[in-house]
Amino acid sequence: MTQGFLDRVYRTEGADDMRRLYDDWADQYDADLSGAGYATPGRVARALAGAIDDTARPILDFGCGTGLSGEALAEAGFTTIDGVDVSDGMLEVARAKGVYRDLDAVGDEDAMTDRAGRYAAAAAIGVIGSGAAPLAAFDRVWALLPPGGLFAFSFNDNTLQDPAYEAHVTQLTESGAARIRFREHGDHVPAEGVGALVYVLEKA
Repeated sequence: MTQGFLDRVYRTEGADDMRRLYDDWADQYDADLSGAGYATPGRVARALAGAIDDTARPILDFGCGTGLSGEALAEAGFTTIDGVDVSDGMLEVARAKGVYRDLDAVGDEDAMTDRAGRYAAAAAIGVIGSGAAPLAAFDRVWALLPPGGLFAFSFNDNTLQDPAYEAHVTQLTESGAARIRFREHGDHVPAEGVGALVYVLEKA
């Protein structure tokens, strides 16, 4: 999957088809994304590193894929990173990178409640939105964080066309459940002409 790979991702619907797409794409994924200037992992990792008090504290890389996100987090100074993903093929590639303390496969509906309170922060880098996890995944990750926990994530331009995503963040901040520590729009996949909005939220 090289030319116009994002178009194929955005056209894929259903959890099973999405998982198959990512399993099949695993071996080529890093080359495709890196070749297209994939900027979001570095942007999110740097934003989270700037907001957390200690990069040695454990963090969760939700939807870690092949580990491009984990590599960016490690480069930003994080040393204790756990990753979860729905694609076994992606996890196999991620495992070879050696940046994760722990890697696990999770189902689309797994609540991951056994992980509650384990992490000072979580990241969902290029994960929630069009062509990936639905908005419900946001709440699954948010529920794991303790008060003061940080959630760093991105919404790409295609996702931002649906107002529900930004509205979800607005509801959390206006209710006092979260405060915005970082918010910036910038590059996502420059070669495909796609940007992304990067957030870091702190849980009240």
